Amino acid sequence: MQSLLLPTAAAAPVAAPRGRRHPPGRVSVRASAAAAAAAPRRETDPKKRVVITGMGLVSVFGNDVDAYYDRLLAGESGIGPIDRFDASKFPTRFAGQIRGFSSEGYIDGKNDRRLDDCLRYCIVSGKKALEAAGIAHGSKPMEKIDKARAGVLVGTGMGGLTVFSDGVQNLIEKGHRKITPFFIPYAITNMGSALLGMDIGFMGPNYSISTACATSNYCFYAAANHIRRGKADIMIAGGTEAAIIPIGVGGFVACRALSQRNDDPKTASRPWDKDRDGFVMGEGAGVLVMESLEHAMKRDAPIIAEYLGGAVNCDAYHMTDPRSDGLGVSSCIKQSLEDAGVAPEEVNYINAHATSTLAGDLAEVNAIKQVFKDPSGIKINATKSMIGHCLGAAGGLEAIATVKAITTGWVHPSINQFVSVGLPRHSEFSRQTSRIRQNPEEAVEFDTVPNVKKQHEVNVGISNSFGFGGHNSVVVFAPFKP
Repeated sequence: MQSLLLPTAAAAPVAAPRGRRHPPGRVSVRASAAAAAAAPRRETDPKKRVVITGMGLVSVFGNDVDAYYDRLLAGESGIGPIDRFDASKFPTRFAGQIRGFSSEGYIDGKNDRRLDDCLRYCIVSGKKALEAAGIAHGSKPMEKIDKARAGVLVGTGMGGLTVFSDGVQNLIEKGHRKITPFFIPYAITNMGSALLGMDIGFMGPNYSISTACATSNYCFYAAANHIRRGKADIMIAGGTEAAIIPIGVGGFVACRALSQRNDDPKTASRPWDKDRDGFVMGEGAGVLVMESLEHAMKRDAPIIAEYLGGAVNCDAYHMTDPRSDGLGVSSCIKQSLEDAGVAPEEVNYINAHATSTLAGDLAEVNAIKQVFKDPSGIKINATKSMIGHCLGAAGGLEAIATVKAITTGWVHPSINQFVSVGLPRHSEFSRQTSRIRQNPEEAVEFDTVPNVKKQHEVNVGISNSFGFGGHNSVVVFAPFKP
């Protein structure tokens, strides 16, 4: 059984037979073929290269991509007390709750009142991404899009949870006649993609993927493969989630997954800190417009970055706990780099899954160290330290943060990496940051960008997302180079 789970040992070098030396200047055909096979190669076919031309989101920091990233760079926490319902009897009473959300201009009033927030977030973020891509709904450029080759793949981990919860409550308290006819359609996980597709007329591949907190990356990976296989020119892909309601919070409390730092919610999400006590719930949506380079260039689209590749796999270990040896995750990272045509040495930025859970944070770090032997040039940060864990939407919002790191040259901090006050006032480090990590896990040997943003030219960035069920996913982005 061990041979199935553990990497096989490298074969010992075999000495060349005597008397068969190659003349000077000549290389054996076998050796050169092996070297060529080992060298990673990026896709060059413009029909198969996948570029990002638009981004859209709904977040605790608002619905504007630039404002969202500015607040991440500032190290601002979006975590606070839950006031959407009475959470006073819950052991966890805080989250990254969205307030003041408006869908005006994107969803008509009648539908807006009926829709679950999960669906509202999907539609708004999707349409905003199309605007950023220069193909706003109803515009002349949109009319030129071949709708049969344009698809939508926005997933969710929980689906329309509010509609589902309200329907169950009506059934129990008032009987089946009081269940809304929208109960089933608005609760199922595929409806976000379906409604967005209906609104904009995209008739290509349209479905959802639900792999818990790995959902968004699974969607990016699948959407890119539709393009690479020539089945679509353009895809809207990502994730949406709205689970900060009593049954959502209560369910994760029952799993003993949430932080209970009610006295100081803004410091509750503290990835890699020895005193972390669970994740903090968040919500929102994050989507990308992904299209073939050929299609993007034909319509003179604004190319933001390039999707190089990705991978998905499964730990096959436990419903909620990761493998402590990190084998599933490390394999997924390696497979994503192979798919991208990237060597590990080219990666210098990782947007980590980093949920602030006891087992998860260390398992991810152990996996990363198996792939990247020299951590000195890699920046690794945790978006969840500021916005919480947005479940099925987490990978979408973090992919946007990864792309913004590429385009701005700045990586946002991981906040709640706590303070030490003994530094000389005029030391080089004190000029960069007024705070320094003092309570990290010893295994964390990377620069986690503690508390203050850092300027960093991203060569290749990866974004990790892992979900209950052992679902692992990694996507790879880089600056676009013609």
